[in-house]
Amino acid sequence: MTIQFRKPLDPKDIDSDAHLPTESGNFRISITSDNQGFEHSLVYVEGFSNSTNPLVRIHSECLTGDAFGSLKCDCGPQLKKSMELIQQEGAGAIIYLRQEGRGIGLEAKIQAYALQDLGYDTLDANLALGLPADARDYKIAAEMLKKKGVTKVRLMTNNPLKVEGLRNNGIEVSDRVTHISGICASNRNYLKTKRARMGHLLDIE
Repeated sequence: MTIQFRKPLDPKDIDSDAHLPTESGNFRISITSDNQGFEHSLVYVEGFSNSTNPLVRIHSECLTGDAFGSLKCDCGPQLKKSMELIQQEGAGAIIYLRQEGRGIGLEAKIQAYALQDLGYDTLDANLALGLPADARDYKIAAEMLKKKGVTKVRLMTNNPLKVEGLRNNGIEVSDRVTHISGICASNRNYLKTKRARMGHLLDIE
């Protein structure tokens, strides 16, 4: 019997856009690289780009919360909830930005965690390390939406800076959709700091 091998394909000829079945439902996933070499994901449902005002979540990478289920933040539950809501909506997307630790990177984030263990809040820990409170940039998120032909969204967020970041880069945000999930004893002070010192719109009482 002769074994037939497929002819090797040039990766440049294959779009980085593929089917992604998940526990929450069926999505597609598309990848866009920025000018620093970071690869950001757009996870979306069929019909997303045909909607005139889709439901969108900008989610910054959080290894500890998204992958390991850390209770120090609400990131993991927020990601899961956004996937479920978009499936229910039938026309939405999650932009997953490789901006760990509000843009300071994983190692610095864990250093900030160590300071939080000593009593610093999430903001003062960053500042004590000589790092910005929030170093994220939402230009790439706007570019990813435009690439799919989307210029108007309903944004799931409690952070006004995300709304501002999209609007400043040419995306109309018609509504800010409150997105609260995963509140527990371990992250309540973290969330209170985000509300009191970082302007997040949170009702956590």
